[in-house]
Amino acid sequence: MKMLLGLSETLPSLVEAKFASARATSGLLFSPSEVSTIRTSTGFPFQLRFCPTLAKKPTPKNEEPTPKRKFDPFESPPAALHIADIPKDNPSHLLVLNKFPIIAQHFILATKSNKQQTHFLEQDDLEATFACLNAWQATHSKQTRLFAFFNSGEHSGASQSHRHLQFLPLESMLEGGATGSWDLLIDLILSSKGTQAKGAQAGLKQHDDLPFIHYACSLGPNPSGPELVSNYKELYRAAKDAVDTFIATSPEEFALHPDDEGDSPISYNLAMTTSGMAILPRRSEGTMLQRDDGSEIGFVALNGTTLGGTMMVKYQEEWDLLRERPAMLDNILAAIGIPRPYLTTFKSRV
Repeated sequence: MKMLLGLSETLPSLVEAKFASARATSGLLFSPSEVSTIRTSTGFPFQLRFCPTLAKKPTPKNEEPTPKRKFDPFESPPAALHIADIPKDNPSHLLVLNKFPIIAQHFILATKSNKQQTHFLEQDDLEATFACLNAWQATHSKQTRLFAFFNSGEHSGASQSHRHLQFLPLESMLEGGATGSWDLLIDLILSSKGTQAKGAQAGLKQHDDLPFIHYACSLGPNPSGPELVSNYKELYRAAKDAVDTFIATSPEEFALHPDDEGDSPISYNLAMTTSGMAILPRRSEGTMLQRDDGSEIGFVALNGTTLGGTMMVKYQEEWDLLRERPAMLDNILAAIGIPRPYLTTFKSRV
C-alpha cells in the first residue's frame, strides 16, 4: 500500500519554513560552499564543493575516564529541527533537518525507534523514502526533485548509527557556483543506453565509463512496498557478489564486516529518486590526496552523495588541485569502490 505522509502542509513548504526559521534562530549551522564542476577522464560531471568552514570545526575531546553514551540526534530532536512524524497515523519515522548542512534544506528521514544503520533497510523505510520523493516532486511549484541517499557500513561515510536516509533538494544542489552541464549521476546511469549490467540480474544497469562498480534499476510510477524491497534486495545481491569476487582475487585489500548481529557484511551507498535506485559497494571511506613529491595534502571522504555526482573538500590546496587536475577524480572514485577491471570476473548469483 502506498504510504500517505498525512502532513499539515506540502512537504516542500514545511521543509523550507523550518529551515528558514532554524537558520534565523541558530537552530542549525549552515555552511555555504563554493561549487565548481570537474569531470572524470570519460566526461562524467561531478560537483566539487569547497567548504573551508568545516575544517575549522573543533574535534570534541573525551576527557572523562568513563565515556558517556553516544549522543543520538534522532532520539528526541529539538523542536527547531523537527519537521514531522510520518505517517500521521501510527508514525514509524520522523523528518528532521540536518543540524550542520552545507546544502540548503538538507533533511533526514529517521526511524522512530533506534534501528541500526548497518542493518538492512525494511519495507517501511523504503516506502517512507519514496513517499517523500514523490510528495516533493508532486507538489513543488518549481517542479524540482529530491535526491535521497543512504550510507551503511564503516567504509560508506556513515556518521550516525541510528538508521536514517537523507534528502537533498535538486535546486539547492545547483546553488553556489558553476554547475553548468551537471546532472545527477544516478540520472545519467539510468538514462544511458546499452548499459545492461554484465552478469547481473536482468534489468540492472551500470555505466561502462564509471571507474567503480555500481548497479541501478528503474522504478515504475507508483511502486508498491514489496516492489521497492525487491529492487533493493536485487541491487544489494549484485553489490555483495561483486565484493565477494573482489575479495577472492584480492584478499589483502579488505574483508567483510561481521554479520552475526544482523549487520550487512558490506559497506555500501544507496541512492534513490522517483525514477530509480542505485547502489555503490564501498571498500574505503575516501583517499589521501598527495603532492607530486608524495607528501600528503588531506583526506577526501565521500558518502552516498557520490551517486548524485558531488563531493566535498575542506582545504584550499585540495580545491585548487582537483580543479587544476580533474583526472585525479578517477583515482579517487576507483579507490572508494570496487575498481572496474574486477567487473569482468563478476559472477551473478543464480
